[in-house]
Amino acid sequence: MANLLDQLQGHLSDDLINQLSQQLGGAGREQTVTAANGVISTLVSQLARNASSPEGASNLANALDRDHDGSVLDNLMDVIGGGATRQAQTGTLNGAGIIKHILGDRQGGVIDMISQMSGLDQGKTGNLLTMLAPVVMGMIGKQKREQGLDVGGLSDLLNGEATQQRQSNNPAMSMITQFLDADKDGSITDDVANMGMRFLGNLFKKR
Repeated sequence: MANLLDQLQGHLSDDLINQLSQQLGGAGREQTVTAANGVISTLVSQLARNASSPEGASNLANALDRDHDGSVLDNLMDVIGGGATRQAQTGTLNGAGIIKHILGDRQGGVIDMISQMSGLDQGKTGNLLTMLAPVVMGMIGKQKREQGLDVGGLSDLLNGEATQQRQSNNPAMSMITQFLDADKDGSITDDVANMGMRFLGNLFKKR
């Protein structure tokens, strides 16, 4: 069975990437692919950290049960295109709210990191983060529902994903992990900019 990260990346079809690029105001396709995979990896990693405590795992489980059953994955093109609005008021598509809860005061640093890795400007990176947050939550909610996971099972699922990412021996993933493990927020090191978009692009390119 494909892991959570692989399943999320599997939803990034050519049509969806094109839709994301258009919604971002004509962003380059390679930049969009790189940034999108950086967003997905970062959110999954941070959710694993948030769910590492009993309280954090319980809060996440409650949010998934309330707003994220995975149905968002059935009409991604409509969601990305802004056509699905009825669920937004319930929190299902409230990307800004989701990001605030997941990242807290790390949001600015995450945007900076992914922007420098991908070459996508910070404004578009922030918008992409907001667009993809409901997709990530939807996939995790779907896994929770289909596997019948309780709070402990959810925590184990996410911790397993985080462990696989740490053991990937990939420079981009190592940089994401290093940033999220840092105790302080703020601008990231020059190493991120020096990595360029090639690392994430090569890691996640599947076609």
